[in-house]
Amino acid sequence: MPSPHPRAGMTLGRGVVLPDGPVPDARDFAVRCESLGYDACWVGELWGRDAFVTLTAVAGAVDDLTLGTAIVNVFSRSPATLAAAASSLAAVAPAGVRLGVGPSTPTAVEGLHGRDYGRPVRRLHETAELVAALAGGSGRVDYDGETVSVADVPALDADVPVYTAALGPAARRATGRVADGWLPHNVPFQTLAEAFETVAATAREAGRDPDSITVAPYIPAAVDDDSAVARDAIRDHLAYYVGSGAGYRRAVATVFPDAAERIAAAWAEGDRDTARAAVTAEMVDALGVAGRPETARDRFREIASLGVVDHPIVVLPDGVDDATAERTVAALAP
Repeated sequence: MPSPHPRAGMTLGRGVVLPDGPVPDARDFAVRCESLGYDACWVGELWGRDAFVTLTAVAGAVDDLTLGTAIVNVFSRSPATLAAAASSLAAVAPAGVRLGVGPSTPTAVEGLHGRDYGRPVRRLHETAELVAALAGGSGRVDYDGETVSVADVPALDADVPVYTAALGPAARRATGRVADGWLPHNVPFQTLAEAFETVAATAREAGRDPDSITVAPYIPAAVDDDSAVARDAIRDHLAYYVGSGAGYRRAVATVFPDAAERIAAAWAEGDRDTARAAVTAEMVDALGVAGRPETARDRFREIASLGVVDHPIVVLPDGVDDATAERTVAALAP
């Protein structure tokens, strides 16, 4: 097993992305995760549940959890709205807030929000930079970007580190220039260090210390006494992401090019079963954690101990039942 990483100043511990569902259920799940020793709870957002409302409800029920968005997209809210929401949440969060932002996908941005999915990497870069200035700066902010801008806006003087969900090299370079953290998803674990080098090199070029950038990878995880059931849950998760987002497909294809193409082609044809069947055993192991409790715990520890990883985040695949969710967070607790 790799030795613990030497990167300085990273004390976030272990996190969980709260499962989709009603806000009261998310709040109760966060309370349970805190009792198990997790340090942070994150909330995703696509449709049906607002991330900031959910996290505000969680904030009133926990004692010492860091709260984060993982992720909210950079198209449906303006940078000023994102900064105001995150700063407001920071005022009630018991242990701080981390704002995870990302470009999402054309399907979500255009189909759900009716916004043009134009220049996503530039939008990510400028939004992260502007939100950091608005939320965490002081004085007044002027910003005239290519995709976003503000004029003479008072900063909010809040502590809100901004993390970016960046997959491709251009987005990772944006992370190195402006972000406090990196949220990789569907980057094979064995390539995380190499992928981070793009972030680190760009940070150094920008006069920043790469060790100040927190690496917080999503780790899709399912635990069941029947390892086949757990592995199938990860197959479902991977098939969905590879099939529905070109960025995810390209990230997976860095190691599994043929399988990624087969999955994407089957998904595009509406053949979900074939797409899931095309997720190989090697992909499950390289992109998730699945199996019986002891096996899953050991594998999670291996990934968490990789030198590049600062804050591993347990991600429960969509569609797993409550019992599987409980088994998984209990088995992988610190």
